[in-house]
Amino acid sequence: MGRRKALIAVAVTALLLIGATIAWEYFAVEEVSVVGSTHYTDEEIEDRVMTGLLGHNSLYLKLKYRDRPITDVPFIERMDVTINSPTSVTINVYEKAVAGYVKYLGRYMYFDREGNIVEASTDQIQGIPYVTGLSFDECVLYEPLPVEDPTVFSTILAITQLFDKYDISADRIYFSDSGNVTLYFGNARVILGTMDNIDEKMMKLKNIIPSIRNLSGELHLEEYSADKDEGYVTFEKDQ
Repeated sequence: MGRRKALIAVAVTALLLIGATIAWEYFAVEEVSVVGSTHYTDEEIEDRVMTGLLGHNSLYLKLKYRDRPITDVPFIERMDVTINSPTSVTINVYEKAVAGYVKYLGRYMYFDREGNIVEASTDQIQGIPYVTGLSFDECVLYEPLPVEDPTVFSTILAITQLFDKYDISADRIYFSDSGNVTLYFGNARVILGTMDNIDEKMMKLKNIIPSIRNLSGELHLEEYSADKDEGYVTFEKDQ
C-alpha cells in the first residue's frame, strides 16, 4: 500500500512537471508590441512590465495584470497589458500630458496643460520646454502651480502646439511681467511679444531659425504679421 502511494506521488509529480514544462513553453512570449511610449524605449517599458522569473510567460502576465493597470512609472498615467496569443502581448502606454517644466529646489517640476504638477524628477526630458518668468512660492506634486495668472498655461499650450505644427524646438520660453513671450535658442533670443498673430510669427520663425541658432542676439518678431513683413523682422547682434 505504501509503495502504491509512493508510485502515485511520483506519477503526479511527473505529470505536474510535464504540465509545467508544456505551459512554460506554450505560453512563452516571443513578440512584444509597445504602443504609445515616447519618454521610454520599448525595451525600457518591457523591463518595467515583464519582471521576475515568469515575466515572459503570457499566462502569468494575464493573471498579474488582469484589471490592474500599471500606474507607478514616472511620466506614465497608466499601462495596460493585452494578451494577443500565448506568444504575443501588447503593452499600451498612456503618458501624462506634459506641457512644460519649471525648476524648483534642484528638481524639474513638470506640469500639464492646466498647470498641475504631474511629475518631479532629477532628469531633464528632451522635447519638453523649460518655462521661466513665472512667479510662485511653492511647487507641490499633483497640485496646481500657484502662479498669479493661471491663463498663462493656455498660452504655453498654444505655443507648444505651434512648436509641433512647425517642427520648432526651443530651449526655453520666457514670460515677462507684462505677459510678453521670448523664446531662447542657445544664445539667440526671439522676441514674440504678445500672442497676436502668433501662428504667423511661428511660421516666419521656422524659416529663420537655421540662420540664427548659432548667433548671439535678438530677433524681433513682436510687430510681425503676414501683411507687415518688410522692416518688421530685425536681428540685433549682441555687442
